Amino acid sequence: MLVEVCVQSVEAAIIAAEAGADRLELCEDLVSGGVTPSEELVRQIQRSCDIPLHILIRPGAGGFAYTNAEYEKILQEINRFKQIGVTGIVIGILKEDRTINLDRIKEIRNLTNGIHLTFHRAFDQVPDPIQASKNLEEIGVDTLLTSGQRNTAMEGLDLLKELKEMVTQMIIMPGAGINPDNIKSFKDAGFEAVHFSGTRKVGSTPGIPGVVNGNEKSDDTTLVFEPDWIHSMIKCVK
Repeated sequence: MLVEVCVQSVEAAIIAAEAGADRLELCEDLVSGGVTPSEELVRQIQRSCDIPLHILIRPGAGGFAYTNAEYEKILQEINRFKQIGVTGIVIGILKEDRTINLDRIKEIRNLTNGIHLTFHRAFDQVPDPIQASKNLEEIGVDTLLTSGQRNTAMEGLDLLKELKEMVTQMIIMPGAGINPDNIKSFKDAGFEAVHFSGTRKVGSTPGIPGVVNGNEKSDDTTLVFEPDWIHSMIKCVK
């Protein structure tokens, strides 16, 4: 089982790599669901870790229906990170009605030809997840990161299993609320990959159904990185 760990610092990246993670997803401001990291942070992690590195491209916290100006910035950032040798891009773009903006994802797939493309948990807002997953697979998206449209992947396990059985090329990668107590459930269910950050929320407000990636953020919410979680979770599935 492939283990992807979401990190926002060099320290966390090194811990995850040394613990046996197969891949890193890098972002900043994880408490808000993550935004595009700085080029300097990317380069620091490239120098510190010999492990595949995927970069979240998200101009700012909030929704996933981007203006033309924001979209142009997304394309520029993808090109910039491709030039410095990242191995994958993580993206999610919707329309105002929360359907996937297929034209933009097709353009990004063409732009990222040769490196891995993950569609992230913006998927958990789409009104028709079955059709949306078919569309993403047809476009050539490599991995779909999703909680099964619930606050946690355990709650969304039924849909996750349905998606896994339906796709033939794209990898369904469960993520959200995965911890040492439940990670083995996803391996036992036959998933090829799993995604987690190894953090716990402190001072957070209750989750809001249908709102993913931290669109509703409490000012006093912080994330505490738990190195022991990283080690124990990876050990459970390796």
